[in-house]
This record gives sequence, structure tokens and C-alpha cells, in this order.
Amino acid sequence: MKEQIVYEDNHLLVVNKKVGQLVQGDKTGDESLLESIKNFIKKRDDKPGNVFLGLVHRIDRPTSGLVIYAKTSKALSRLTQMVKNREVKKTYWAVVGKEMLPQSQRLVHYLKKNEKNNKASVFTKVTEGAKEAILTYHIIKTLDNYMLLEIDLETGRHHQIRAQLSKTGIPIKGDLKYGAPRSNPDGGINLHARKLEFIHPVTKEEIEIIAPVPQNDAIWRACEE
Repeated sequence: MKEQIVYEDNHLLVVNKKVGQLVQGDKTGDESLLESIKNFIKKRDDKPGNVFLGLVHRIDRPTSGLVIYAKTSKALSRLTQMVKNREVKKTYWAVVGKEMLPQSQRLVHYLKKNEKNNKASVFTKVTEGAKEAILTYHIIKTLDNYMLLEIDLETGRHHQIRAQLSKTGIPIKGDLKYGAPRSNPDGGINLHARKLEFIHPVTKEEIEIIAPVPQNDAIWRACEE
């Protein structure tokens, strides 16, 4: 756990999540990062009683990268509001197949979550029950068979990046749910929450955190070189 913590102070803690880890408990009953970090802090700091830790935002289980947890209730309520107000800038990296695409593009779609199959349906025009989803991608590296996209989110919808890129004809590597031809050996997808930028909710200093990509994936390593 120690090596996954990329930033920590008295108010918050930021973790570089591995593929397959849950950010908080779900119906699978698998141990979540939330529980693992609580146990780690309790042991490390020799804390009696319960450790307070609140999840500020989520990323999908097959995704890797940065997740913020709050260590105080004050930081949790402020950060949650900041995420809602889009005051936390999130930058993602995604590996997609090589296609003829504009170097950068702003994608606007309308997404509707299907609870049954835990998937987002994508529409190109306003649709009842669907929420507007906006992102901008830039191609920042080209490999032999893949491209690395840097993605800035304007909205935060369920499976937004996965669904929008799939609709554009470039599903994320390994993402079978959204049309990738093959799965990845680790069962994850090549989507990484690369960078977070925000004003610290208590100290008011500017925070910028960058997460290294998963080192067990040769394509990710080639992207970071």
C-alpha cells in the first residue's frame, strides 16, 4: 500500500490504483482500496478506534490511476463539492488502435446508463434520460499498432471515456464491454487516470499529481518512455 500512495497530508490521500482494485466495497465482497488504506493507516500510525477515510470520486475497476480519499470530514465535503463543480481537473491516458483520426477532437455525446448490463448507451443527439458528455482528446504518441490519447474531461459520466471513444470507432485496448477485439492478460483496460490538478480544500495551495502508468504492461511502458 505504501508504494501506491502518491500524495498524503493531514487532510487527504491520493492513491495510484492498480487494475482490478475496487475503490470502495461492492456486491462482490472483495476487499476495496478504502478498507486496505484504512487498515494500513491504523497499523502505520498505531491508531486506536476507527480510521476516518472518505472516497471523493470513483474510477472503474479495470482502470488504473489516481483516486482521492479524504482523511477528514471537512476535506471530504469540500472536495466532493469541488468535483461536483468541476474544480478538480482530471486528465486521462488511453491506448487505442491506430486509426485515421484528427490530431485532436472535442467529442459531444449523450449518455444513458443501463443498470442491467452496467453499460452506457451513447447517442449523438439529445435523448430522453441521457446526459450530455463532453471530452477532448489529443493524440500524444503513435506506436506501431496503437495510439496514446491524452483526454480532458468536461463532464463526469458513467463509463464516459470508454463509451465515447467506442462510439468514435476507437475502443480502448482491452475493453471488451465497449468493442475491443481482445481482452488484456490482466483483465484490465488501457485507461489510466494520469493527472489531477486542484486547489487544496484546506491549505488553498495548488496541487498537481501525476501517476506513473502500470509497469507490468509493455505498451504502457512504451507510452511513458
